[in-house]
Amino acid sequence: MIKFPLALISSVSLLIGATSYFGDNGNDTLPNPPDLTITRFSGPDVTPSPACLAVAPTGEVFVGVDMIGSLGKDPGKGRVLKLIDRDNDGKMDEHTEFAVVDNPRGILVLGSKVYVLHTTFSPESGKATGMALVVFEDKDGDGKADGPAQPLIEHLSNTKYIQERGTDHATNGIRMGIDGWIYIAVGDFGFHNATDRSGQKLTMLGGGIVRVRPDGTEMEIYTHGTRNVYDVAIDPYMNVFTRENTNDGGGWNVRFSHHIQTGEYGYPVLFQHFTDEILPALVDVGGGSGTGALFMAEPNWPEKYNNVPMMADWGRSMLYMHRVTPDGPTFTQKEEEFLALPQITDLDVDGSGRLFLSAWDGAGYSGSPSKGYVIRAVPENWAYKAFPDLAKVSVEELAQLLSSASAVARLNASQELVSRNNAQAASAALAVASDATLPLYARVAGIYTYAQATGAEGIPALTALTKDAAVKEHALRALTDRKAILAGVSEDLFLESLKDSSARVRAAAIIGLGRLGREEAAQALLQTKVPASFAAPAKNVEGPHATPNAAIVLPHLAVRALVSLHAVDAAVTGISGENGTLALWALRYMHDTKAVNGLIAAYGQSKNEKLKRQILVTLARLYKKEDAYDASWWWGTRPDSHGPYYKAVLWEGSPAIEKFLKKEALKVPAKKPFFIDLNERNRMEIAAFAAPKKKETPVAKEPKVDLEKIKSKKGQVGKSSIEDVLLAINKLKGDPSKGKLLFTSQGCVACHSINKGDKMKGPFMGQIGSIMNREQITESILKPNASISQGFATVTITAKGNKSYMGFVTEETAARVVLRDIGGNVYTVKTSDIISRKEMKNSMMPAGLANALSYDELASLVTFLAQQKK
Repeated sequence: MIKFPLALISSVSLLIGATSYFGDNGNDTLPNPPDLTITRFSGPDVTPSPACLAVAPTGEVFVGVDMIGSLGKDPGKGRVLKLIDRDNDGKMDEHTEFAVVDNPRGILVLGSKVYVLHTTFSPESGKATGMALVVFEDKDGDGKADGPAQPLIEHLSNTKYIQERGTDHATNGIRMGIDGWIYIAVGDFGFHNATDRSGQKLTMLGGGIVRVRPDGTEMEIYTHGTRNVYDVAIDPYMNVFTRENTNDGGGWNVRFSHHIQTGEYGYPVLFQHFTDEILPALVDVGGGSGTGALFMAEPNWPEKYNNVPMMADWGRSMLYMHRVTPDGPTFTQKEEEFLALPQITDLDVDGSGRLFLSAWDGAGYSGSPSKGYVIRAVPENWAYKAFPDLAKVSVEELAQLLSSASAVARLNASQELVSRNNAQAASAALAVASDATLPLYARVAGIYTYAQATGAEGIPALTALTKDAAVKEHALRALTDRKAILAGVSEDLFLESLKDSSARVRAAAIIGLGRLGREEAAQALLQTKVPASFAAPAKNVEGPHATPNAAIVLPHLAVRALVSLHAVDAAVTGISGENGTLALWALRYMHDTKAVNGLIAAYGQSKNEKLKRQILVTLARLYKKEDAYDASWWWGTRPDSHGPYYKAVLWEGSPAIEKFLKKEALKVPAKKPFFIDLNERNRMEIAAFAAPKKKETPVAKEPKVDLEKIKSKKGQVGKSSIEDVLLAINKLKGDPSKGKLLFTSQGCVACHSINKGDKMKGPFMGQIGSIMNREQITESILKPNASISQGFATVTITAKGNKSYMGFVTEETAARVVLRDIGGNVYTVKTSDIISRKEMKNSMMPAGLANALSYDELASLVTFLAQQKK
């Protein structure tokens, strides 16, 4: 639905790796995995094109039906349905249309309130106007929203590109943490002037995670620098995990990440060549397309399936578990396949342990009224246990639920206690937080519940809890969690905690000092040690952006805190100190003339050549800055990821930097290559440092292929129905060596690369075997228009000078667009020359390219492609 790389299965409901189909054939159970009972909860007659779902603790399932999909643009095709299983047999018994919304992308159920993230449209023009987080309420319990939605955040995506492309890289899933914040997965459309209920505005270039209070206030950025993150999994200790990916054309590689508040993850301008500056993902698992996420922590689930992030991958039609192991302030991980489901979109669990999952099931990029369903999965020997009506239970019972082994029970009990808004509820939460005999997850729930219930009045008790090593990290986090009460929080506790033996406590202290906003903390932050792993990758080498690096976390967070404090003076003073590396790292982001002057002065005073070299590196990094984001542009699905900026502009400090660098370069001519490298790496475009022009190496000519001639031939494939071809391919093994030759002779090389080192053209085939099975590959060859690969739609451009171009975009920067046409011709168009740009509905790949082949030849080509799993 969101980012799948090749044509969809449009006529077959297939589970990759499963032992049976689970689509429209009526099967009630799926033997995968064997110790779960899986039932079909609802079919496409009720829940077609299910983009998202959420479950009330009492078991009511809310499904977001989205027949606009990721590339559709017409309103009036979305709704949220409420589904009920009265007899608990795993099948829906009744449903109601809860609310009408377009493009539902995230749902959260909390008591009588249902939060929905969706695309908004103008009733007058029918055009998209952005995205909004809204809340509906059903106080009378009739299964329908009582009235219109109440907007909490508006303009939560880039309206221009939703109108032009659809909602494919927009804002997606929502989930609440035990801290009471709603966490929002923001795709790399980003947003401009998103506005919360208090009127606060926020702009974010690119993707990441944003959070907001349930009443729609206090909106803030949590992390930044991911691509098309679709949802978040949050564990009981407020660790946030996502499964997002990288550029189209490079395999759609999926990265599993641990999000640490204030962290910068680098997409798209830092994650390849400036990896020293980012928090890396925990792993790159190869091609795929992450969608829904859930941290499973329910006591009636088997241990082997419990206390893990469960991450859906739509591209791989698989629900994965990531076994996470603590590693200082972060984790390492091990991925495991868990449950196969065709184009899985979302999942959630209720208070009785029932896991519900939605399957897009080949509904296409614009949705389908006949595809998609919801299943229920429960462990063997599962027994239904009714979840209480929390509005009717006592504070004592809520406190017991706050100590439950069920994360669902703790979260909902916490929010009910907060809503009681009385001293008894706050006291009950504090008692749980203070009880050292309780499990840590219960005490953490008590801390955050108490913090929400008391606000500034709870500061003394939370401060006292920091003396307990078991919960110190969470007491520190709770103290600075709400900016409105920070005036009453002492920074001394946080300064002392910088020396704690626990790396997680030190991380919480660093983040807290940044949130407190007191610049006097800068000197202490500057003492954070920088490890040897803080090193820029070699020239033109992709750095380790998906390799765990626990040692880099604390200095990274310290730099983010120093930048938020705008501690220019302290950083400049620290250049020549014992930890000058951290000071210089922080100064890379301080576009202030005081920073420039301080760096130049420090250079003149130093006799340390290594330090002087790093000062030059820092000045070069500061020479330009990212242009202010106004949402009039987006970097596309295949952006220029060289870095360090995407749309770089000069600023008031640039002339002084240029003058100084030129002066220093003239002093020692032998060092000019160093300045040339600085110029190239940071894209300063200073003419004096332009690299000498190299003699161009003749480009090897690619084989010219007459696609019209190929498709006009009629062989065994061209004379057969697609059903007969698919049946034959399933029986034939094929010869991959013959398939490799056919990849060239049949014209595949005109638009596809196999090796990552090759210049990217159209959809990358080097990982197709890890994303699609043989049947899917076959159908994508035979029916190229079934669904266009996102990022590879045919684009037509009209440019100045009465010029027009047609092709797919192979490279895009703020200044130019590079296209490649079906014949392999490459065109570069200046962005300033573009008059109009439009995506076509049909694929550039002509149908019929396999017509001349025999069944055996096509099987060989398919086998060759299926083996591509780099």
